[in-house]
Amino acid sequence: MNRILLAGVAGGALMAAATMPAAADGHATDLTLCWAAWDPANALIELSKDFEAASGHTMNFEFVPWPNFADRMLNELNSGGQLCDLMIGDSQWIGGGAENGHYVKLNDFFDANGITMDDFIPATVTGYAEWPKGTPNYYALPAFGDVVGWTYRKDWFERPELQAEFQSTYGRPLDVPATLEELRDIATFFQGRDIDGTTVYGAAIYTERGSEGITMGVTNALYNYGFLYEDPDQPYVLDGFVNSAGAVAGLEFYKSLYDAGTPPGSSNWYMGENIDAYKSGQVALQMNFAFIWPGVEADPNVGGGKSGYFPNPAGPAGQFAQLGGQGISVVSYSDKQDAALEYIQWFAQPEIQAKWWELGGYSALKAVVEDPGFATSQPYAQTFLDSMAIVKDFWAEPAYADLLIAMQDRMHAYVIAGEGTAQEALDKLVEDWTEVFEDEGKL
Repeated sequence: MNRILLAGVAGGALMAAATMPAAADGHATDLTLCWAAWDPANALIELSKDFEAASGHTMNFEFVPWPNFADRMLNELNSGGQLCDLMIGDSQWIGGGAENGHYVKLNDFFDANGITMDDFIPATVTGYAEWPKGTPNYYALPAFGDVVGWTYRKDWFERPELQAEFQSTYGRPLDVPATLEELRDIATFFQGRDIDGTTVYGAAIYTERGSEGITMGVTNALYNYGFLYEDPDQPYVLDGFVNSAGAVAGLEFYKSLYDAGTPPGSSNWYMGENIDAYKSGQVALQMNFAFIWPGVEADPNVGGGKSGYFPNPAGPAGQFAQLGGQGISVVSYSDKQDAALEYIQWFAQPEIQAKWWELGGYSALKAVVEDPGFATSQPYAQTFLDSMAIVKDFWAEPAYADLLIAMQDRMHAYVIAGEGTAQEALDKLVEDWTEVFEDEGKL
């Protein structure tokens, strides 16, 4: 990120330490922030050194790898544990965090400190902070904006011989796809192709069954073909929306992409496997959350102009992408809530948010992303903006884990194992989800 952007967002207030009260209660406190173990967490450690200097508090961090993150941290919350003073919890946790009393409601604190959710990207407020959705009840501050997008081997796309062959085969240039069908054509074109003496494949997509992987992947097709989680006019009424004709077509598309354009042995891949396949030169395209893009740019094999980025392409029913990312909450079981709230107040400052982006974090603050220099501050910045404008998210209900398990099972059985039809998979998912909502007393 260029320093012009940082200075512009700061608005002359670069001396955060000078405006941050040191230990508001007069005592230095050790705080523990809990999050997933991934590259952005390392950036947050670096950023938080400014908070320690400004406040006198000491920051400790409990980071858990993504495959174990939900089990570890939801168990911590459900048991009323005091390990975490601050929690950067997944977007789907907000309903349970609010209804089960795990997170402190932040409305009064926001009002008292001049923090307004109007200053953040609307989708991140809805996705990370609000419960119930669409109401001004806030249990988190948007902390890390993230979304599923695509990375591609720009250097391969630009090869004249491949351009000519693709044009001859498909009647259009080999370029960033405008539709999901065009993306499948590209994946098919590269599948099994020889590039510099190495056999490569089309696309690394999400197929993982154990946590949330295939759900976070398949929704990028389902949304764009017409899938809806429920009747917009009748909450929790699912039949005809989850399993609509468009939803069936979207699920069939995702299976066709898996069958036609993915590497052998990629039946249980998620973020890490996709990154590895892309960086090692196995695939032309990679589906993944935007958090990986700084690492792609820095990689000696695929960075430095060899890669390009684009939002999830459109389908017949529109253009949408699966929301990722998280909000930061104060854990209600902490006995250090005052100091934890100081961290929230510090983190919300525009100059801190600008530095967060500079270090590799994805700020959701409008002052950062709407700065005139933002779109050109990184090769992927414009794609991030375009992608965050088209997001949808999975259920954030307190029972989201049961809803997720059912979808993981149904999607993997059809897409990967080839069991039954897309219609049958979605019909069964309607039955599964209806049972969950009946047990919850929502139906």
